[in-house]
Amino acid sequence: MNTEVQEETLTLEEVLAALKPNHQLILWNDEINTFDHVIYCLTKYLDYSDSQAEKIAWKVHNDGKAVVLEGSFTELEVYRKILQQEGLTVTIE
Repeated sequence: MNTEVQEETLTLEEVLAALKPNHQLILWNDEINTFDHVIYCLTKYLDYSDSQAEKIAWKVHNDGKAVVLEGSFTELEVYRKILQQEGLTVTIE
């Protein structure tokens, strides 16, 4: 029985493309949540510093939305559920 193993060679670009996160967790502006609550959630659950969280809150306020996390759909779904339970408006794209 001949069991030949064929090796597949990938370029650096192909490896990096495979590792690249392909989904984004988007935080949307709403009329419900305060800046303080958004900053609290970003620091507590996404491990942002206070100043980073404040910059994101302003971006959401001014632009209507901001990407707060990138990764696999499965990973982001956990954070989406947590942030939604806190009352934030978040989607995965």
